[in-house]
Amino acid sequence: MPVPARFALLFAAQFAAIGVLMPFLPVVLAAQGLSPQQIALLLAGASVVRLLAAPAVGRGADGLGDARSVLLLAAALASLAVTGFALAEGFAALLLVALLHALVNAPVVPLTDALCLGAARERGFDYGRVRSAGSLSFILAAVAAGQAVGLFGVTSVVWMASGALALTALAARGLPALRAGQSGGGGFRAPFAFPAFRRLLPVSALIQGSHALYYGFGTLHWQAAGLSPGTIGLLWAEGVMAEVALFLWGRPLVQRLGASGMAMLAAAAGLVRWSVTAETTWLPALAAVQLLHAVTFGAQHLAAMRVLAGLPPAQAATAQTLHASLGVGLASGLLTFASGPLYAALGGRGFWVMAGLCALALPLAGRLAPANQDATIGRV
Repeated sequence: MPVPARFALLFAAQFAAIGVLMPFLPVVLAAQGLSPQQIALLLAGASVVRLLAAPAVGRGADGLGDARSVLLLAAALASLAVTGFALAEGFAALLLVALLHALVNAPVVPLTDALCLGAARERGFDYGRVRSAGSLSFILAAVAAGQAVGLFGVTSVVWMASGALALTALAARGLPALRAGQSGGGGFRAPFAFPAFRRLLPVSALIQGSHALYYGFGTLHWQAAGLSPGTIGLLWAEGVMAEVALFLWGRPLVQRLGASGMAMLAAAAGLVRWSVTAETTWLPALAAVQLLHAVTFGAQHLAAMRVLAGLPPAQAATAQTLHASLGVGLASGLLTFASGPLYAALGGRGFWVMAGLCALALPLAGRLAPANQDATIGRV
């Protein structure tokens, strides 16, 4: 199997697990008898563990100089841990399962990004095209999970997720041997020595964090406006398919604009997207701005990968996991928590706050990577 296809399989497997669990894990927990408050506490606890665990495992992977073996072990343990959601009983046991699963699953995606960027730099293939397999797999898995719940019951999604993570471990085992590098030194502080990395964190936090209200309350807002579940599903699917298209064919745009230009494009698109979403639920307008998901999420992701690809390979896993936790995870978690009161107070007008976050990101994105530094960043 060609090297890009091996990484595409790896992304597809892990994002299938996410696509299965993200929509249906709360339903699984409710079926196990947990109250809404207990479910919220369990999910919040898992989020905290992910934020702490990913950088720690990334630092360990750089210290060992063998991110591939760490990824394989993490995915295999995650495949076992997730089965606890079907087997455990009671809040205490399910909370323990959630914390354990978050601990071992947290580094899977950022370690894959680190390995894929290293291979793309070494072998010259298009990272974005390979990463598109993950986005496409996510939506297909979510649809399949919905069908499985109807046919086999809600716990079927737990076994689907376990299978997808087991396939992730097998795909990691099949990755090619990359050129050996020195084990990473400098600890957690090492990536912060690079100005582009320091500038990237707030830009990613603002732009990716601006999706919090959409992820948490977009469906509820559109339902309240009278849109049918089928129509809402198509709007979500449209956004993901636009993201896939950018990953597949966006390489010339990334090479032309660089990290800074892509981030500025993402911020400007977010300003437009969330402003329109705040002011109208007219279906043609929503369909138009949903296409901007390719830019608000996808362009910023590619900008971040372009910056991170320019860091020394010995710090790749540390940088990826720090960015996933501090640049995306922490901001998204805090903004998701704030979205509840925000939506309760303002309804759809709360999207103006999300637009404001993108407006704040715009001047920061312009300083993301100086031209001479951006030129050293490998192909993504």
